[in-house]
Amino acid sequence: MINHRRKRVWLATLFLLIVQATLALTMVHRESLTFDEDDHMFSGYMMWKAADYGLNPEHPPLVKLVATVPILWDHLWVPPPLHHRFFKEEAYLNGRDWLARNDGDRQHLVFEMRASAELFALGLCLFVFLAAREWFGDTAGLVALALVVFDPNVLAHSALVTTDIGVSCFFVAAIWTFYRYVTRPTIVRLLLASVATGLLLASKHSGILIGPMFISLIAWEVLMAPSTERKRTALRLTSALIAITILSVLVLWSFYGFRYAARPAGMEFSTSVAGYAARLPHFESTTVLAISRLRLLPESYLIGLIDVKRMSVAYPTFLLGKNYSHGQWYYFPFVILIKTTLGLLGLLVLATFATVTGNLLKRRELIYTVVPALIYLAVAMMAGMNIGARHLLPMYAFAIIFAAAGTVTLAGRSPRWAILCSALLVAHIVSSLIVFPNDIAYANEAWGGPRNVHNLLSDANVDWGQQLFQVKQWQDRHPDQECWFAYFARPEIDPRVYGIRCHALPTDDTQWLGGAELIAPRIQGAVLISASDLSGSEWPSAQVNPYRSFQPLHPDQTIDDSVFVYQGTFEVPELAAVSRAQQSLLLLIAKQPEAALLLARQAVALAPDNLFSETVLGDAASAVGDKQTAKAAWQAALQIAQRLEPGAQASYIPGLEANLKRLSAGR
Repeated sequence: MINHRRKRVWLATLFLLIVQATLALTMVHRESLTFDEDDHMFSGYMMWKAADYGLNPEHPPLVKLVATVPILWDHLWVPPPLHHRFFKEEAYLNGRDWLARNDGDRQHLVFEMRASAELFALGLCLFVFLAAREWFGDTAGLVALALVVFDPNVLAHSALVTTDIGVSCFFVAAIWTFYRYVTRPTIVRLLLASVATGLLLASKHSGILIGPMFISLIAWEVLMAPSTERKRTALRLTSALIAITILSVLVLWSFYGFRYAARPAGMEFSTSVAGYAARLPHFESTTVLAISRLRLLPESYLIGLIDVKRMSVAYPTFLLGKNYSHGQWYYFPFVILIKTTLGLLGLLVLATFATVTGNLLKRRELIYTVVPALIYLAVAMMAGMNIGARHLLPMYAFAIIFAAAGTVTLAGRSPRWAILCSALLVAHIVSSLIVFPNDIAYANEAWGGPRNVHNLLSDANVDWGQQLFQVKQWQDRHPDQECWFAYFARPEIDPRVYGIRCHALPTDDTQWLGGAELIAPRIQGAVLISASDLSGSEWPSAQVNPYRSFQPLHPDQTIDDSVFVYQGTFEVPELAAVSRAQQSLLLLIAKQPEAALLLARQAVALAPDNLFSETVLGDAASAVGDKQTAKAAWQAALQIAQRLEPGAQASYIPGLEANLKRLSAGR
């Protein structure tokens, strides 16, 4: 009887894993590249082919290496190195060109790499099942598996070549294997926990949060041990933690070929640990430099840790229709309320009720479920990078186990509880399937669903650049229509590769990397705007978003809940000015100051009160030696910047003041 039950459990598990893979691969088959994927794919390929860990150091190698295994035997063209370019620019631009040349819009290679990345999603589902099953029983394991298989946030990122699913997979694996060691210590279990932790560290830099999680769990184990056993328990678990730390770091080093240098001999790295850490607070900078000098961690990994910290300091946030110049502590609680299905939220409430009322009795297992989730959420809330529910996926994994435990506990009390829990589980599944296959833009029904999510959140919560196939289909239905396209992922991803012929409107990134066209002050036809560009999510202030004039307008059509189509004739002097200011800046970088000055003057004439136009005019005038014009332009830009919100002013005022000071000093 027990064997038959076990067989049914594993057959159900296999069925749900097949469902997960089918849903995830169906979804990504219709999605164009998302913002970061070409970077990850190209850097992973170059790790295999050239042992180059300097193209994408902001993320460890594991996911990228696994994703690119299927294409290693293809004879692919590789673009020449972009010498003297910042590593992010080189990885993004060369990744774009590499995929465009080798794959185009066919996405054969892309799909192969995404299918390989799907292994991490299957691993996540399996570890969630195994942990929930061991901690709370077979039924809890299957409920947890069903919840994670149909979770829209997990599905949205399952088969993408990004690091969020991979790190979630190994967070669960590390905590589960550590639990197994704690409850029955053996060398084999210690080695398994060490390997799982090492794979976690090699997946994403947020994996270092496993440290405070382990320490918290060890502290709890010591406190709960009999008083006569506490010293022995503390010594054993502390020794185990030291062993896990040493062995997991060795696993991490193995993914860098046990080589400190980020790039192979003869290849230039655009930065250094010391140079990149210079803007960190003194203690953090000193710590990183000490680790670097002692060669305790690879150079590429250290650069990535620094990058995480630097990016979180002043990354713009868009929440509930408002732009902020930096992160907000309450961002992720709202993300949870918006991006989590109402069914799962209800099950979490019931699980909390079951715990508070003492019905959920497994105290140790609850600690191993809840503590990692709370630590991860607390750190996410304190961090400054607020761009997506994908950053919460490790927390979701543990929350799902908690919800499953509560569901099974309460359902066993009475038929009424069973009916309520079953209804919430079904609601979770149905809510996810209703939006399929557009799960990136998921929002639950209480917040208006996917059609309203762009008014509440941005970036990977709704628009990660995944809609180019659908935009091409729109274009094919309107073959003679003139169109303009503000595409969030431009120029890191080029819509022309997919056959999209719309004029390229400026974005935040085209300011530095190019790709936008010069726009007339009046345009007629169809204007397509990505949700993230419409919200201005990458700008520190809504006042500098050049698309804010479109926000009050009702779009004539919506593509995949994340690209908005406006038909008519539009006066867009600010867009025209920004396009010229961006081109002027690029000409300055190319050492063509006279041509840059001409375009900057045109930009100011089109939009005299535009911060970017005045700033670039000052830059161009200074470059040709026209100090009077430069001073007037920078002063005008400074006055505009001083009218921004206090938080946004810090993004512009110090640089402008430094320019004016340098000008006054005659330098």
